[in-house]
Amino acid sequence: MILISIEKKQKLNSLLWWSAGVAFTFLIAFWGYLFSLLPGLNNVGQLACAIIIAVIYRHFFGYPMILKNGIVFSSQKLLRLAIILYGLKLNIDVILQDGLGLLLRDGIIIASVILLTVWAAKIFKADSTISLLLGVGTGVCGAAAIAAIAPIVKSKDEDTAISVGIIALVGTVFAVGYTLIEPVLPLSSESYGIWAGSTLHELAHVAIAAEPAGEDALAISLLAKLGRVFLLVPLAFIFILIMNRKEKGKQTERNKVQFPWFLVGFLLMSIIGSYVIDNTVQVTDNIMEDVSTLTTWLLTAAMVGLGLNVNLSDLRSKAFKPLIIMIIVSLILSVLTYFSV
Repeated sequence: MILISIEKKQKLNSLLWWSAGVAFTFLIAFWGYLFSLLPGLNNVGQLACAIIIAVIYRHFFGYPMILKNGIVFSSQKLLRLAIILYGLKLNIDVILQDGLGLLLRDGIIIASVILLTVWAAKIFKADSTISLLLGVGTGVCGAAAIAAIAPIVKSKDEDTAISVGIIALVGTVFAVGYTLIEPVLPLSSESYGIWAGSTLHELAHVAIAAEPAGEDALAISLLAKLGRVFLLVPLAFIFILIMNRKEKGKQTERNKVQFPWFLVGFLLMSIIGSYVIDNTVQVTDNIMEDVSTLTTWLLTAAMVGLGLNVNLSDLRSKAFKPLIIMIIVSLILSVLTYFSV
């Protein structure tokens, strides 16, 4: 009886510390949200602000080991749940009906950006993993793409967090830049929307840049962007094949890339959102907005968990070259796409 009582007490303590760890990631996520409301940070976004706070916390107070289980749960399980729910943002029906031409353009853009980034990383001897993740984030859909591909390429949590932080900050700068130059560009609203949707990093960045150009520009820009999101799933399977082939000579259960079941969930949610909710179920815009908000909070808490693994003293040496490469590649992408729309 005494042993059973001690075991129950240990399980209860473990559960309490696990809960505290999860709550801790949401607390920092909340602080990220508050900071994102401040003037000057409102365009940076909750995600980037939360990661910065997490990195600073780790630098000054260290990693809270007693909360590790809950933090790991947020950075792994909640991250996958967020990606699954992110699938609701993707309307497959609209893409297949109206966006096949844009889908081809998106495929060329994604392949070109990733290959150019990886090539530049080799030339300038930049961190290969961070550079690859930044290439994926730039080519596809920012943080969500990085989070989906990171476990497949076996990225360290630290490298994933650094990549997400960079993509959020640089993407924001580009989105604001697009907004500033839009009035003087000799582009129609439709062409501008295609340009923004084909080159900017996150869905939020596309919305920020395209909204001032009008509803038509916003609609076509989101369609172009969603085409890139749609290609995330086949891209993930390409990386699985590459990684498994790379590990073929030393293939063991440990080395083998695990099937990303969360991407199946992402695809299923896309199908539900595209064909079930839109056609048969009466779901209000408020409910869909609530789901989108939940997705953002889950993703932010997950990124806090990853950010707590970042060693600030190593950040400059690991991130500087990939950051410069990403900026250059993003500029090349913007210029070349501008002249092709």
